[in-house]
Amino acid sequence: MHQDMLQERFFEALVNGQRSEARRLADLACEIIGGPQAAMVDLLWPAYEQLDRLYRADQLSRMSYQFGTRLLRTLVEQLARQIPRGLSNGTSIVAFCGSSEAEEIGAQIAVEVLDAAGFTVRFAGGGIATDEILSHVHENRPDVLLMFASAASDLPGIRSVIDTLREINGSPNTRIVVGAGVFNRAPGLAEELGAEFSVLEPLSLVDALSKPRVTTERIEERKPMRRRARAA
Repeated sequence: MHQDMLQERFFEALVNGQRSEARRLADLACEIIGGPQAAMVDLLWPAYEQLDRLYRADQLSRMSYQFGTRLLRTLVEQLARQIPRGLSNGTSIVAFCGSSEAEEIGAQIAVEVLDAAGFTVRFAGGGIATDEILSHVHENRPDVLLMFASAASDLPGIRSVIDTLREINGSPNTRIVVGAGVFNRAPGLAEELGAEFSVLEPLSLVDALSKPRVTTERIEERKPMRRRARAA
């Protein structure tokens, strides 16, 4: 089975709520792509993006969307437990995201990959008030503030956080990074908001945060692994 076919069959299993089949395909991906982290990044992440994109375009029913997101979250948690953990690199991250189910799943995938790479991550998910985010960053001074957003409606809150931190010099050494959804669809948006950079997928984020601070830019997507898969 080629990876493209594996991704197609996995997505179909998700949106039809076929839990056993989705688990079987995720296990197969671990074997043929290169372990649980590769399966997370090259199978589950594209599925999250497709779920979010189709639902926003009204090309997926609410039932199919919820079948997919609920099952995908379960698989993210299962694979995360299998990923080997690296030694701490001493970098602290606090992460937030928009309030939709898909946004939380996308952010969770990125958080799990960062955690496995040795970053110390606190993940609050979505629905956190701007003043609470500002207070946490000001008091705890994390090395990185990471914010994910799939919807344009998330942008005013992100802009407010960034502008306020700059105005009050709340945590001057904290790197502000954004990614996913709306930032993938609008190159240059991260720079406009004042973030250091935006990223397209989790391993690119790990690579970027492992390097010194850069000027605002959009970190290009890592090319997914492509291997010939044996028949399922």
